[in-house]
Amino acid sequence: MTTTTYHANVREKGQLTLPAGVREALGVSPGDELEFTVRDGVVEVHGLTKIRADQKWFWSEAWLEGEREATADIAAGRTTLHEDADDMFAHLDKES
Repeated sequence: MTTTTYHANVREKGQLTLPAGVREALGVSPGDELEFTVRDGVVEVHGLTKIRADQKWFWSEAWLEGEREATADIAAGRTTLHEDADDMFAHLDKES
């Protein structure tokens, strides 16, 4: 694990400029938001990404768990090849 220390000065209105290495580590660009969590005197900072409302379903925990499961199945070779869509749907009907 590599540790790098950065410094920044807090200006009068609480503003500061994040060093380039910090912006890169957070994956943020101008206009992005940051989330701060303070726990027992330790501050965690995370970059936030805005997601369009019509696409937020993709980032739900249930959907992401399904994505992880599908990725594991593919990696383990748990897949079935079908000749066409009708063959695929017939297979799915038998599975359910």
